[in-house]
Order: sequence, then C-alpha cells, then structure tokens
Amino acid sequence: MAKMADRYFITDSWRVIEEGFDADYGQVAESIFSLGNEYMGVRGYFEEGYSGQSLIGSYFNGIYEEQKQNASAYKGMVNKTEFMVNAVNWLYTRMMLDGEILDLNKSSFQDFRRVLNLKNGVLTRSFIWKTSGGKMLKLEFERFVSMGYNHVGAQKITMTPLNFSGDLILYSGLDFTQMHHSLKKNFWKCSNLTSEENYLSLVGTTKHTKQKIFSSCRFFGDMSVQNDMLDQEKIAAKCFTFQLKENETKELTKIVSHVVYKNTAQSEEQLFIRACEEAEERGKAHDFNTLKHKNSQWWHKVWEHSDIVISGDELNQQGIRFCVFQMFQTYNGAEQGNNIGAKGLTGEAYNGNAFWDTEVYCLPFFMFNHLKAAENLLVFRHATLPQAKERAESLDCEGAFYPIATISGEECCNLWQHASLQLQASTGVAYGIWFYEKMTGSQPFLIAYGLPMLIEISRMMATRGSWSADGMKYGYYAVMGPDEFQMMVNHNCYTNYMGRFTLNYTLKVLEHLKKENPEIYEEIVNHMNIKQGECQQWAKMAENMYIPYDNQEEIYEQHEGYFKLPHIDVGAIPVEDFPLYHHWSYDRIYRNDMIKQPDVLMFMLMFNSNFTEEVIRKNYEYYEPKCIHESSLSPSVHSILASQLKKHEEAYEFFKFATRMDLDNYNRNTHEGLHITSLAAAWMNIIYGFGGMRSDGGRLSFAPSIPKAWEGYAFRINYQDNIILVDVNKETVSFRVTKEAPISIDVYGKTMQLSEEAKVVAIPCEWRG
Repeated sequence: MAKMADRYFITDSWRVIEEGFDADYGQVAESIFSLGNEYMGVRGYFEEGYSGQSLIGSYFNGIYEEQKQNASAYKGMVNKTEFMVNAVNWLYTRMMLDGEILDLNKSSFQDFRRVLNLKNGVLTRSFIWKTSGGKMLKLEFERFVSMGYNHVGAQKITMTPLNFSGDLILYSGLDFTQMHHSLKKNFWKCSNLTSEENYLSLVGTTKHTKQKIFSSCRFFGDMSVQNDMLDQEKIAAKCFTFQLKENETKELTKIVSHVVYKNTAQSEEQLFIRACEEAEERGKAHDFNTLKHKNSQWWHKVWEHSDIVISGDELNQQGIRFCVFQMFQTYNGAEQGNNIGAKGLTGEAYNGNAFWDTEVYCLPFFMFNHLKAAENLLVFRHATLPQAKERAESLDCEGAFYPIATISGEECCNLWQHASLQLQASTGVAYGIWFYEKMTGSQPFLIAYGLPMLIEISRMMATRGSWSADGMKYGYYAVMGPDEFQMMVNHNCYTNYMGRFTLNYTLKVLEHLKKENPEIYEEIVNHMNIKQGECQQWAKMAENMYIPYDNQEEIYEQHEGYFKLPHIDVGAIPVEDFPLYHHWSYDRIYRNDMIKQPDVLMFMLMFNSNFTEEVIRKNYEYYEPKCIHESSLSPSVHSILASQLKKHEEAYEFFKFATRMDLDNYNRNTHEGLHITSLAAAWMNIIYGFGGMRSDGGRLSFAPSIPKAWEGYAFRINYQDNIILVDVNKETVSFRVTKEAPISIDVYGKTMQLSEEAKVVAIPCEWRG
C-alpha cells in the first residue's frame, strides 16, 4: 500500500501522549484528543485561545443547521443540506499576566505535555508559561465530559507561580461566537443571559432550524475578585483575579450543564424550559472530584466487558484501545434519536452526517459490546421511516429509500451520483435488522420496528430495479455500489446481492409470522396495505436476480463490464496524490478499474458462510491489488479476509493500517476529525479477523490465528446476556463464559459447549501466523 504512517504521539498501552507541541500537528492533535459522550463532543483545542491554525469545535448530537442549494430543474435532486453546527465553546478561557495574553502561538513556554487517559476519559495538559518579563507560571488543564450525566462537562485549571507573586487575570465562560469552520459563518443567536455569583447561563438558538442549547456553568476556586465580562453579545463570561503567591497553587474549576432542544414544535417549548430548570438544580449538586470518580467507574465497567489485550505489540495495543474508547465516546445508548456521524462529534467533515456504514460496520461493534446502543441505532431508522418514504417518492419509487447521508432523516447529500444512485443505505438497514434479530431473537422488536422498515425497503427495491430486455433477469441499473470510484453502472454485484437478500429476508419474516401468529400477520398486512400478489412479485424478483459471475474463474464481476475496464497500477500512485479527491480531477477517478473500497469482498464478509474458502480466495486475489484504500472502511475488510485465507503477514499489515488510521494520520486528513467507522472496523479486525469469529451462520464460530509479532491476545464478546472470554497464545486458545449458561460455539469447525471453566484448544499449525 502506498500510504505511510506519520507517527507523532508517544506509544503507551493506556494513554495517548504528546510530549512538546508541534504546531504542524496541532489540528491532528485536536482530533485525537477529542472528548465525547454521544450527547456532546468537544475537540482537543486549547481552551485559553490560540491564534495559530485551530478548529475550535464543540458539537451536540442532532443539533444542526441547514443550507439551501440552488433548486435543480431535475426531479429528485437535493436542494437542501444539513450539517452538524459548531456550537458553544464551554471551555472558553483567557489568561493575562502583566498585560501579556497567553497564546501558545506567540507566548514562550516549555515542558509541554498532553495526555489522554483511556482508562478514565480525562484529558490533561501542562506547560510552563514564560512571560516576556521573565515570570514563570506552571499551568495544568484538566477536562472531561461526564459519561454518567451526559449533559455535563467539567474543566479544572491549576496555576502555580514558580518565581513570582502577583495578580493573574482569568476570563472563563460560555462562547457562542465560533464560526462554523467549513462555511466561515456563525449560526447562533443568543438570549436569556443570567449572571450570578459563581454562575452563568446563556441560551443559543440556531438561526434557521430554531434549535436551542441552554448552557450554564458554576465556578469554584481561589479567586479573590470576579466581574462580568460586558459588551459581548454571544459570550457569557466572568473576569476573575487570582492573587498568586510564589510556589503556592491556585485552582479554578468549572462545571457545565447543557440542555438541547431538537424538536422545535411549540408543544415542546415548555418541556425545554422545565429541563433547563432541572439542569440548573442538578448542577448545584455536582462537583469535579465526584464527577471524575464516577467517570472512572463508568469506564472501568466498559473495559471490564470490552477490553482487548495484546501482548508483545504496544503500538497496536494503544491503537485498538483508542478505537474502542472513541467508539464508546461516540455512541453508548444514551438517548434514542441519535445516530453516528462519519466523524462522530470530532469535526465538521462530512457535515456530521450518518452514512450507510452505520449498520454494516458500527452495528456489529455495539451488538457485541452494548446491545441497547445497537437497538437505538435501528430505532433511529424506524423513527425516520416517513422521511425515507418521501425520498423514495421523489425518486419515482414506492416504499422507503433511506438517505446516503443524513442527520434528521432527510437526504442531505447534494451529490446526485451518491444520493440517487446508492441503494446500500436501504439494504444496510435491512441487514442491520437481520443481524439484530439473528443475535437476539427478539420477535417483539422485529414486529414493532423491523418489519415495517423491511416491507417499505422491499417495495423500493421492487420499483427501483428493472427486468432485462428479455424479461429473464432482474437487477439494478444506473447505480453506484460501495466502491464509489465506479458510477452509473448496471448490475453492481453488491447492490444486486443485497437486493436479493432484502427481498428474501422480508418474505421469510412475513411467512414465519403468518405461521406462528396469524392474527398479528393479518394486522400488519392490513396496516401496511400489502397488496395481493406483492409478495409473489418480490419472490420472483429475488429468484431471478442477476448476479454477475464468471463460472469458469469463480470470480464475481463487480458490475457489468468491469472486467473490460482499463487497468491502473495503484501501487505506482505517488503518496503525495492522496487523498485522490483533492489531487485528481473528478472524472479521472472513474476511468479505470481502480477500487476505492471493497465491494464484492464486502458482501463476502457480511455473508461469509455462503462462500467456499476457495471462491473467497480467488475474489480476494483478483480485487485486492486493485484497491487503493482511499476509504477508511477498506483496510479492515481486507485484513479479516486475509486472516481467513491464512495470509497472515498481509492481514497484519492491513491491521496496523486500520487501528492507527487516525493516530498515525495515514490518510493525511485526521485534522478534519476521526474516522469513526474505521474505528469500529478495527474492532472487527481483531474479533472477525485474528479471532476468526463469524456471526452469519447457524451459531457463533471461531477460528483464531495469531500474528508472529504477538505473544498473545485476548478479547471479550457480550453475547446472550453473557460474556465470552477468548484468550489466544502462540499454541492454544481458550474459551470461557463469565456465568453458567447454555452457549454453544464452533471452534475450527467443531462444536463446543462453554462454561465458566476454560476450554483449551490447540491452534492448528496453519493458523499460527
């Protein structure tokens, strides 16, 4: 692969460490040191202000603005986009000593150190500020967002004068003045400023969507004087004076509470007011140390059931723990109605939109780590079914066409070739429902939430496709599959394969319900207005779905005509050309057989048990050399399949790329925010790759391998209200559960009944990397 690591942070198994500050990595570090709790997120910017390049980013899940586009003359084109709007900087701080303002872009400083502790979610930063007059002030900053109280964030500043006594002026408060970085505009109006002793609050309202954020903060510390900072329309701040004495430490602590108002219906206004009052009241009881302790407890439980341990490879130990940590920061079942943006709450790239990969990549992580979060992801899709139906109608389809990019449920990708041609968001929802039902067996969820979506998606699939000229084969024309380097193609293999799966699964669910609970079946038929002959039509389409396949070579053709495309040697592309979207003309990308990310290999992983190892091998060896891995979704899929094919060194190289995509800035765009889906895919890389787990067959199966560089590794799977512990060393693998329960798994093709006592199996020679 042409991409290279750009390693900056110090390797540590439980921490991400920055020793010394390099401004060239400033915005990369801001992304890496982001904190979040699903409800809100904040980048790792310097709270005291910084005049160099910086993205001061503070975001709230589901709080967005919209921007109108020039209306197109063509039907189905999107004329409005939604974007997660940059919100209140609740860490706002300014410091002044002897008239000199602290600014690490201009000020003199030494002993800079910043540490993100993955065990407790606390970010610390320290350095010594040297003023032009020779005064030396040691500063320590500490911040975290509460995982137990999702509306709450906390900040502490510790000041120690090393060679002087004197007054320090410190401003602290709430700042709604930030520009939305990508649009260079501010989207907030502010009102209801309240200032009391050691207390501030302010309400920000988005200019167009009229959503609101109530922010309040309480101050604790050793300040001798405090005054309000005036003449700032969108800033509520206090001016504190600290009387410093040489070698004596002073502290300022700020506890912040936020309440968001997403639903702008008039009937919800009173609920928002009441929630603000309750937040103010609860805020009186919060203190920094107690919140920090509860955060440590919360994270301790996470690591207790979701930790992955690697012996002999500290670099990837740090990498995979960072991935797990950021996944729980991004989403943890805190609130129904939230989804996962491509960058989570760490940056503005992709506008904070959620994409099709939520169900295909992120859902498996939560299915085996936090079941409620997995359920909430699917509930979001159910809640936005009306918008998906409206979108289908605009594209001349029946049923539901789920958006390729969304915040509210509406399509907000203004690139028609993606918004109108990609069906994988809809089939991804169907896959997610299937996966959830397969792992949980929850029929109530399937009937109440899953089946209405399946029926409407199937209706769309039945009207978006067409029969061939001879009427013999059904498929999808003028589409774009997961490989976004091929546009307006016919019979994309992934799309047709997933279309067949969706139709068949919907029919299976209906047939099972008809047999097991005919009364509810009739209710659904009537409620969903399933027409006579509709199911028979779906069955005929599924049976005759065209799947491009070369029987002699046993290779699936990515789309009709792909085998005849001009070839390009992807290994010869200079590293400076990445990302290609920024350096190549748009049409140039589409004029060859280069692949952005796995397409055929994607469905071979999702439905692995449907293919022989030999067929997987032939397709892997055909498509892998053509893949440029421009998408962060790509390396892990290749690593997982390489492990299955016993290409152990290749699997390990892809794995390193996946787990450290952002930490080592492989795509040279970490400054824009973290690649959340690649974090989930990195987890899959351990579990489905080296762990050899498969979840698409009759029962969970495992075929663990171990990279040569590792002494061993261990992981945990939350499954059927139990935890499966898997421990792998150079020669053996052991399995056990944390409580007695009848759980059966397959290991290297043989069935095993698990218990609290470890079952030890020898690793076959071919699986030892």
